[in-house]
Amino acid sequence: METYIDDALERKVPGFKAGIITYHNIKVGDSPQMVKGRLQLFQESIFFDLQEKELAEFKGIKEWRQVFKSAGTDPSRYRPSAEALYRRIKKQNYLPSVNSAIDLNNFFSLQYEVPIGIYNSDHISGDVKIKIGEAGEEYTGINSRINSMQNMIVSTDDAGPFGSPFVDSERTMVTEHTNNALQIIYLRPSITKEDGYKLTKSLMDMFLQIHGGEAACRVISNKD
Repeated sequence: METYIDDALERKVPGFKAGIITYHNIKVGDSPQMVKGRLQLFQESIFFDLQEKELAEFKGIKEWRQVFKSAGTDPSRYRPSAEALYRRIKKQNYLPSVNSAIDLNNFFSLQYEVPIGIYNSDHISGDVKIKIGEAGEEYTGINSRINSMQNMIVSTDDAGPFGSPFVDSERTMVTEHTNNALQIIYLRPSITKEDGYKLTKSLMDMFLQIHGGEAACRVISNKD
């Protein structure tokens, strides 16, 4: 399975990059108390930061709003997933523990202020293309709604769209029965490829500590 960025997306969002991690033979389950504790404490820290700072003052949130605008998405109507998490925390609607994979995904998304998707790769067919969604492309999201992907940044396979920096699909969602996964870190375009790789690898290393298995990572862009 290869993952690549469509030329049309690069033209609209110059410098678009993604961290790509493939996992094999992982064991997803209830989060260890260490992960639950860190996630809770970090959310509380963000809540207090948000008492003194506006969301637009967080560099990652601000940049991803601009990415959505450049792609053709209204970020005030369809919020990047990292911003949506921050808005929940601002209301003290803290994220509950789901499972070890989702909890770590949320933790790193909050830490790096970028959307991150994790997908059951056994439910992905063929290669993955990250592109701008077209008319008629839609899926049932983990928010239990039918989400149109038209003019949205979307990750697609041979069966159609399955993930996005907005909301991911039910089709490829990770559960405690998942053994193989694909993680996509929708990096800030402004980050260097070297720093993007360091971020991606640190996420992969922590994920492996919790879940076991094997993994490989890289950063993709249209400048490869």
